Amino acid sequence: MKTKVCIIGGGPSGLLLSQLLHLKGIDNVVLERQSREYVLSRIRAGVLEHGFAELMREAQCGERMDREGEIHEGFFIAHDGRMDRVDLHRYSGGSSVVVYGQTELTRDLYEARERMNGRVIHHVEDVKLHELTGDAPYVTYRSGDEIVRVDCDYVIGADGFHGVSRKSIPRGVLREYERVYPFGWLGVLSRTKPVSPELIYARHERGFALCSLRSQVLSRYYIQVPLSDKVEEWSDEAFWDELRRRLPEEVSQRLITGASIEKSIAPLRSFVAEPMRHGRLFLAGDAAHIVPPTGARGLNSAASDIYYLYHAMLGHYLDGDDSGLDGYSAKALARVWKAQRFSWWMTMMLHTFPDSIDYDRKLQDTDLAYLFSSEAALRSLAENYVGLPF
Repeated sequence: MKTKVCIIGGGPSGLLLSQLLHLKGIDNVVLERQSREYVLSRIRAGVLEHGFAELMREAQCGERMDREGEIHEGFFIAHDGRMDRVDLHRYSGGSSVVVYGQTELTRDLYEARERMNGRVIHHVEDVKLHELTGDAPYVTYRSGDEIVRVDCDYVIGADGFHGVSRKSIPRGVLREYERVYPFGWLGVLSRTKPVSPELIYARHERGFALCSLRSQVLSRYYIQVPLSDKVEEWSDEAFWDELRRRLPEEVSQRLITGASIEKSIAPLRSFVAEPMRHGRLFLAGDAAHIVPPTGARGLNSAASDIYYLYHAMLGHYLDGDDSGLDGYSAKALARVWKAQRFSWWMTMMLHTFPDSIDYDRKLQDTDLAYLFSSEAALRSLAENYVGLPF
């Protein structure tokens, strides 16, 4: 098989890049280890930056997002029994975010690739990357008993934290930065009316909580739990009881509960790999960086990688200009680290740390008090939350 761009990973990042390149006549193929059904079963983020939404529209995949997604111009932070609203529209200069589930976004991308007869190959095994620092890289994978070779100009590693792409960069070249947090998020998806039309981030002495939504009939809730906790230990009733304890009374009283459709615990981690380019290999999304979900930067950081890669590929194939490819790693990492800083700050301010001392807790109190007493601080939060410019 021959193609210009071989994309490893059939999640939203890989599919979005594939779709964008196809629309510009740049041949590509997507290789995915899992089935399409498995990819669509992963319950993930649902807050999209303004820039990400624009990229979906450019990819001709934004029609359902615009029809069913919800525009949010603010969110709440609950603390000390009160609710303070962050007015994103006001403090970001008129911008907002779109609440639209990652599962639905991925489904839209899959359907677009099908309509255009895009090549997305599932159930690939034993993927290996070859000759990445030469002029003729290629990828091999096993399909049943057959070994398939894909010759290409470039390889895009969009295969997540556990994928093969980052591991194909020599240890002497790759540098990794990581922080693992001493807790996770227990999340529940339920067919219930959301408790609030906007997200509520709750700081409480018992632990962080988040009230989110996918639609007006589908709610997503989270509570902070120790890493030692198991999903099986949490009944639906126990989850709802604990969530109520962490919310202001005015919110907990109107909370509508129901059976969980999905329940899982996600550990929190901050991670960055540098560089994001090695020869003809370019990393994107979770293959190169992970953030705690507190600031809703994960999928959005991946989108900025795809934006930079897409325009770099356009420069190379349409204009013979390689400056975008040469500068990709530095440009992407500059934005990645800003997203890391914002997610770290939100996580540190809103969570309860098991080893914190009174001094730490007073600083958290002061951080929140300063945030809502300073327009400059609110502008900084809003600017980061709606998304820094690509």
